[in-house]
Amino acid sequence: MARRKVDHLLIGGGLAAGNCARWLREDGGEGSILLVGREPDPPYNRPPLSKDYLQGKESRDDALFRPDEWWDEQNIELLKRTSVMKLDTAERVATLSTKEEIEFDTALVATGANVKRLRVDGCDLEGIHYLRAFANSEAIRADAETRKRAVLIGGSYIGCEVAASLSAAHGVDCTIVMMEDVTFEPFFGEKVGRFFQSVLEEHGVTVHGRQELERFEGDGDRVTKVVTKNGLELECDFVVVGIGVTPDVTLARAAGLELGEAGGVRCSAGLESSAPGIFAAGDICEYDSPVHGAPMRIEHWDVAFNQGKTAALSMLGRGVEHDVVPYFFSDLADWVSMEYVGPGSGDVVVRGSMEQHDFTVFYIDDGRARAALTVGRSDDLEHARRFITERTRVDPAALADANTDLGLL
Repeated sequence: MARRKVDHLLIGGGLAAGNCARWLREDGGEGSILLVGREPDPPYNRPPLSKDYLQGKESRDDALFRPDEWWDEQNIELLKRTSVMKLDTAERVATLSTKEEIEFDTALVATGANVKRLRVDGCDLEGIHYLRAFANSEAIRADAETRKRAVLIGGSYIGCEVAASLSAAHGVDCTIVMMEDVTFEPFFGEKVGRFFQSVLEEHGVTVHGRQELERFEGDGDRVTKVVTKNGLELECDFVVVGIGVTPDVTLARAAGLELGEAGGVRCSAGLESSAPGIFAAGDICEYDSPVHGAPMRIEHWDVAFNQGKTAALSMLGRGVEHDVVPYFFSDLADWVSMEYVGPGSGDVVVRGSMEQHDFTVFYIDDGRARAALTVGRSDDLEHARRFITERTRVDPAALADANTDLGLL
């Protein structure tokens, strides 16, 4: 098969590549763009998979990054169900799963992440789900419509969001089994994690902390029971596993791109990899953050989205740096919503009232705000972003006082 040439090759079918394509056009790029993704769908937002899409409130079209006709209107070629099998950084040639070879001037590697899978007895039984794509969410929803007892493995975003969605929208009896003491503890600490766990429990979700999975049991084909190493036995009709992801750097590693300490593709502040003209974004990107003053790798859809823009501008030679403070949100059905800017850790300072679901938590380290989480006080995040980017020294007592004008700090 003959080679062909494109100006910009975008590898990966997620938001990082989708937003990169958008900004290549919006910032004046007129060159040819080819986006290659292994999924059967064009780029789409993943958060609805555990929230509104799973609950049946949002359609596939609602979740799409752009409607189907937009790609043709922008003269962006989209290859679905296709993978890049080899990337020659010296020759600037990519070999596709279709055997076609693509020459390119600049490239974005945005291959995303793969869900971590359990390797325990019974892990191959039917009714054990992982969540990463439309089809996964649809399979979980199908079980929820006919079966009413679910066990969620993992106490972070997927486990908690799916438990809330299944309980609120489908009436499923949900139980979370996790190794942490309280939900979200590794991300937000014990105090904040306990707040979210209390919300789940108030709405009927059972939570078992300090429980390590030992095995699944079934009726021959389908899972019927979850057993932990502490001897906890939970009858169930289906299971959803949410224990994290690992960056998919298989292609990048084989291409010889330098990897960082966190396992991602090592990039400059402009998201350029060790190979000139080849950039990275999303789950695999480990970049020099001008905001945090250290290499960062952050797994979240909003990070991928914003990095797509930075990568596009860098590919067009605009000389930008990725100086965006990472932001993300999470909804537990319509029970409670959180917003977060960071990442960072430190001493917890609470502003407002957790009891009234109206508070902001600032994470303070060495006198500076490193991150902030809010429930019901979105305006506080604008001040938190300023504290983080300007590395402002703050008074914890002033932050905790709801009468303090944060604009004066």
